[in-house]
Amino acid sequence: MVALRVEQLKQLKDIFARFDMDSDGSLTVLELAALLRSLGLKSSGDQIHALLAKMDSNGNGAVEFDELANAILPTMKDEILVNQEQLTEVFRLFDRDGNGYITAAELAGCMAKMGHPLTYKELTDMIKEADADGDGVISFNEFSSVMAKSALEFLGISLSSS
Repeated sequence: MVALRVEQLKQLKDIFARFDMDSDGSLTVLELAALLRSLGLKSSGDQIHALLAKMDSNGNGAVEFDELANAILPTMKDEILVNQEQLTEVFRLFDRDGNGYITAAELAGCMAKMGHPLTYKELTDMIKEADADGDGVISFNEFSSVMAKSALEFLGISLSSS
């Protein structure tokens, strides 16, 4: 159990670092909003400010890693955080040319090889759902977001904010 907690902390730290855009060791309201969006949570500005205020135990207007960990770890289920190494391996399977992006052709080829050929509509719908920045390809962060959302939905955890 202790080893599991250590692994969860490491994974949470990796996620925190990805969204700490200026690498100052804290998340601003905008960085926290980006993190929540990556998990599929579409919160209003007021909801994000309220969440930040609740998590910000030292009152400095930002969320440091320990504040995020204290807010998330007590309620975190073991299955929620996906092992980043495994996620990277899966991404590389789809990213056939290794350029850091999954194209529609790469997605179609991989799905067909796995025995799940896609129609053109299914392919375009999958790209559209995953392609958050609209550049026509899927980056690792976009792939991670889709996989995290799928894992949470599989576990029966609602991603809609109320």
